[in-house]
Amino acid sequence: MTNHDPSVPVPRDEVVDGPIPKHSQLREILRRMATLELPPGSPLPSERDLATQYKVSRLTVREAISQLAAEGLLTRARGKGTFTARPALDNQARLSSFTQDTIKLGLQPSSVVLRTGIGIPDEQVCANLGLRQWEPAYSVERLRLVGGQPVSVQRGWYHAGHVPGLIDRDLTGSLYALLANDYGLILDSGRQTVSAQQADDETADLLRLPAQSPLLVFHRIATANHRPVEDMTSFYRGDSYQITMKLDRYTEQPGPKFVPGGTDEH
Repeated sequence: MTNHDPSVPVPRDEVVDGPIPKHSQLREILRRMATLELPPGSPLPSERDLATQYKVSRLTVREAISQLAAEGLLTRARGKGTFTARPALDNQARLSSFTQDTIKLGLQPSSVVLRTGIGIPDEQVCANLGLRQWEPAYSVERLRLVGGQPVSVQRGWYHAGHVPGLIDRDLTGSLYALLANDYGLILDSGRQTVSAQQADDETADLLRLPAQSPLLVFHRIATANHRPVEDMTSFYRGDSYQITMKLDRYTEQPGPKFVPGGTDEH
């Protein structure tokens, strides 16, 4: 291959010799492919095919893909290949619904109801919902999808006294909208914890992931007018969700400080 004249524009789909490293040229070709030409979740050609097509080494291909994966534009699945990444749903530490978050990204949410029922939750859920021991509650399990692709499994308990007949309603849309429209319950506050967990076989199968894949797990207790309504655990694909938080640096203010159970500290 001959050296490329820097004064001549590089063809959009060709890797050439010159001052720009080949992996950087290929990276930009793949970037355009991932962002403009292929829909989210689409497979890329194999490393071998890319190396043949662009007349570069597989090491060069691997470096270009690694850089785009680090940027979040590509994802790798062992034994399956490389795929264009789906846009990550963004939780900004506020009480909002999956449907709201998805629509704000210009994407199409949908749901599949997996199971519903009425049963006796464990002691912790009873305490979270303000239920007496052995008092029944509604259980709802749904698969949440974006553009037809599964991104989350949600397993929740709902206070039956606040939402009578919930499991007889259409639960394929926004539950938060249903609670507001049908029950007059606007979920206005909540407490949420986030943890990392490996997917069990059932959850991995629902999310089309290998077993033991990393998940983000959100546990939320949501209330309406100080009444606990929902105890929900959501299991998100690790490549489909991100958390954004606004951080302010805490600076101690001068002056006396109140010490609970004691006296002012000077």
